[in-house]
Amino acid sequence: MRILTFTSLFPNVSQPLQGIFVYQRVAHVAKLPGNSITVVAPIPYFPAGLRSLCWRKFSQIPAHEEFGELDVYHPRYPLLPKISMPFHGLLMFLGSVFHVLRLCRETRFDYIDAHYVYPDGFAAVLLGKLTGLPVIVSARGSDINLFPSFRLIRPLIRWTLRSATGAIAVSIALKQAMLELDVPGLDVRVIGNGIDLQRFQPVEDTAARRTLGLPENTHPIVSVGSLIPLKGHQLLITAFAQVTAKFHNLALYIIGEGEYRPILEGLIADLGLRDRVFLVGNRPNEELKLWYSAARLSCLVSSREGWPNVLLESLSCGTPVLATRVGGVPEVIISPDLGVLVDQNCPAIAAGLEFSLKKRWDREALIRHAKARTWRVVASEVQNFFDSKLLEVEHAAVRR
Repeated sequence: MRILTFTSLFPNVSQPLQGIFVYQRVAHVAKLPGNSITVVAPIPYFPAGLRSLCWRKFSQIPAHEEFGELDVYHPRYPLLPKISMPFHGLLMFLGSVFHVLRLCRETRFDYIDAHYVYPDGFAAVLLGKLTGLPVIVSARGSDINLFPSFRLIRPLIRWTLRSATGAIAVSIALKQAMLELDVPGLDVRVIGNGIDLQRFQPVEDTAARRTLGLPENTHPIVSVGSLIPLKGHQLLITAFAQVTAKFHNLALYIIGEGEYRPILEGLIADLGLRDRVFLVGNRPNEELKLWYSAARLSCLVSSREGWPNVLLESLSCGTPVLATRVGGVPEVIISPDLGVLVDQNCPAIAAGLEFSLKKRWDREALIRHAKARTWRVVASEVQNFFDSKLLEVEHAAVRR
């Protein structure tokens, strides 16, 4: 099967961690017998005179690169942040159309695999109508949990889902949100994300702390996620301050980067936690197993989520999870033996921290649970869905 994957949520030479979960799914589908995948990952056009460091990174991305074993093309499209959001999908289509038509002349693709319903899925459906290829769109989180609340974006999302051949949601909660958009005939298959067992495996905790340069007598808690308000780090830090007196040598390490760093730094200083809470910044994906393995607990206290990969990553390293009861989180943490689910407020998070730190966890059971959801399993589920939708397309063509 020849697949054209279309998504801007894909890692590249300048942003190797971006959309790593999309890469994992695509790469493992590509490994299945008979499959070949070409990736089109459009990026915003960067005017040479623009000095913003935030945008300069896009100019460093080549028009074509290999990421892993995949060929990845990066067509440029014009974009004015926030202002052009209602036109984002159309601009992405216009910037990509000639590249996609050229690739279609070179390869006879069977379908387009689009990730993120808007703007990527919208652009992909337009490309599908132009090339005659069926399009499967995958919903990831904010594309369904947030964007439909924008008056001008909601009809574009509904049109995308109505026009697509099929849709994938990474959680049952996300599927329900998609069905609530009331799109006639919408067929949604739930296929959650997976875990890379070669990358995420337990390391002896003392050895992990030593490799990371952490004090040997420290008891780390980790939280992996971008420094943005919806991740709730501000609540976690405040709740952490409420339990530190009860646990000696407890430290919180927040791994990620983002616009909220100055606010979090100010909060840490105000609470007198500079020697207890550390903003580590972005770390290589392959290093995360050391942080999970070193930690007594991994925390995710977001206000919304799709299917957060950090949960399985932590469990795969034998580390229990404290997480807010949002999105697909309860679909991963299906038992109190795997972690603790709380509401997103400081008292609940503080109580969850105290309970989790006192509880004796069966780390082998955590690892066994994570091992059941590998990317190979996910790839097989995706392949089965694609096969079924292509069969429907072929039958419909015969009936016509």
